[in-house]
Amino acid sequence: MHPKDFSIADYNYVLPPDRIAQEPLSQRDHSKLLVYNNGAMEEDLFCNLLNYLPENATLVFNDTKVIHARIIFKNENGANIEVFLLEPMEPVRDMQLAMFLHGACTWRCMVGNVKKWREKVLCRKIKIGDKAATLEACMREKGEDDFVIDFSWKPETVSFAQVLEAAGNVPLPPYIRRNAGTEDQDRYQTLYAFQDGSVAAPTAGLHFTESLFKKFTGKNIYSLFLTLHVSAGTFRPVKAQTLKDHRMHEEQFVIRKMVLEELINKKTPLVAVGTTSLRTLESLYWLGLKLLKGDESLIVDQWMPYESIMSITTADSMEAILNFMEKKELTQLIAETKLLIAPGYAFKLTDALITNFHMPRSTLLLLVSAFIGDDWKKVYEYALKNNFRFLSYGDASLMWRSVEH
Repeated sequence: MHPKDFSIADYNYVLPPDRIAQEPLSQRDHSKLLVYNNGAMEEDLFCNLLNYLPENATLVFNDTKVIHARIIFKNENGANIEVFLLEPMEPVRDMQLAMFLHGACTWRCMVGNVKKWREKVLCRKIKIGDKAATLEACMREKGEDDFVIDFSWKPETVSFAQVLEAAGNVPLPPYIRRNAGTEDQDRYQTLYAFQDGSVAAPTAGLHFTESLFKKFTGKNIYSLFLTLHVSAGTFRPVKAQTLKDHRMHEEQFVIRKMVLEELINKKTPLVAVGTTSLRTLESLYWLGLKLLKGDESLIVDQWMPYESIMSITTADSMEAILNFMEKKELTQLIAETKLLIAPGYAFKLTDALITNFHMPRSTLLLLVSAFIGDDWKKVYEYALKNNFRFLSYGDASLMWRSVEH
């Protein structure tokens, strides 16, 4: 069966509201860890993760950094209007370059309380360091479920990253029913966050501590870092009855040449830290396949894995990307992915997945089902019965891919 015909009702479960973690634990690596391997399950603490990894395993991390994407303006009557940044549109679409713009830029956004936005321009006074500044937002056009917003600010000498740091708030997910506090500035960010651009944290990485990283050398555990900027689409449940009517939003990812070279040479298990790392790894295969076919559009389409009749080795795919980068004289490649990983997907690079517990009827739950089959129901039933905490600030799991999936 083509994934387009899957009923999302088959990927539902009852998640009591009190099981959704509202606060981070006091110690990152003291969350619970559920280990799944070939049908067997056991639990431990995340700080003992290395007990369940073979020597020479390679962990692949997403080093994206969460930006202060939630900006509150007030209209002339004092009503709050919330602008939530989704992706840059002009003058550049590259997320990292967009952070360094000065004076003006245009973004695709969601807007809360949009009915109260009656004036042409919303203005907010802020302080950047000890200097006064102003930020203005002008609505250019309305899309299907979002808006195109022109931003401008003074003084023009400061970057958009500095503006967001001063004017924006940590974009906690909508299921965390409280305002972001000072603790979230640190805890809704991985320790290794480096590349500005996400509007949601790659939450599997939130469990890692300096102490845990120091233990890697003792067991010959390797680390690789790539970047996928997480979009707000990660929060959205599938509302359509079948997947054919669900549209995946594109997410920008960045892969460095040295990482590709490492992936070609790695013969040891690859462990994706989070679904975003996994989607990036798997997207690389399909990107290399497109390049070999002469398509240089640098975007992985939603249904490509299920409709492509051409097959190549993983090494050939990585080599194709490296050859393209050398031809273009690139040290890193910026591309986009809409990849939907659903049951029936044939994994190309990933052997194990570290991830939190996901929303019912979500594409992330579909990914887990593709990875371990129908046992996802047993895993989630175990987690619910044994007081695991769910979603972004919740507990973690380590899943080894089922051989037949």
